[in-house]
Amino acid sequence: MRTSRPGEACRRLECYKPPWPSEFYSSFFCSSLPGLGRARGRWSKAARAGWSTLFLDDGVQVRLVGIQAPKLPLGRRNFKAWPLAEESKKLLSTLTLGRMVKLSYGGRRLDRYGRALAHLHREDGVWVQERLLRRGMARVYSFRDNRAMVPEMLAAEAAARAAKAGIWGHGWYRIWQQEELHKGLDGFFLIEGTVLDAAKVRGRIYLNFGANWRQDFTITVAPRDRRVFEKSGFDHAAMPGRRVRVRGWLKHFNGPSIEATHPEQIEILD
Repeated sequence: MRTSRPGEACRRLECYKPPWPSEFYSSFFCSSLPGLGRARGRWSKAARAGWSTLFLDDGVQVRLVGIQAPKLPLGRRNFKAWPLAEESKKLLSTLTLGRMVKLSYGGRRLDRYGRALAHLHREDGVWVQERLLRRGMARVYSFRDNRAMVPEMLAAEAAARAAKAGIWGHGWYRIWQQEELHKGLDGFFLIEGTVLDAAKVRGRIYLNFGANWRQDFTITVAPRDRRVFEKSGFDHAAMPGRRVRVRGWLKHFNGPSIEATHPEQIEILD
């Protein structure tokens, strides 16, 4: 992966136009929200780190968009910390605390908790998300309304996985093969397999990985999300026979399935 020059990632994010109608993104790119600087705005100092979050000295709380770090209990009863959660938090602290940082945006700016959904950049040009991914201390975790820089983040994740760095050396985070899936397995997974057939029924796309669609793994795309896929050039009819990797929340309804809301969730491997 080519290393960006200082500020280049900020400029790319600020100019990013998602491939869906402008009404979905105009408010995110053109409005100025209180307490949130643009990519080339003021600097703030990182004061405290949490799970995938950073607290700045000006009171802004940042959720590092585009990644999922190993989860910590954070006061939740009966929640067991994910493997390497403390190590991931420590790396985020090492990368940021006491340093000046800038925020940049490539989609929705605030989550329901009022946190800034931002990419984080240090004064020396380090892109914090990329560094966490490359060190194997996070996975790519994108959303339909926040898709900027996903290819670059996937490349950093792939480099860490090839080196078995961080979480990729731990079996808890392994990539599952579609034939290994079973009832009772739920959570966020990366799953690989070969598409057997594809169909569109009442506007919903189905990518089936086995002959029995009631038992075997399926990727679905809801009608409301299909246009995003089609505008990106995704053709479900061309998918049979292709080996893919999908990431998302595994559910069980007529067999194990993941509902994909945007094309970056599906990587074509061959």
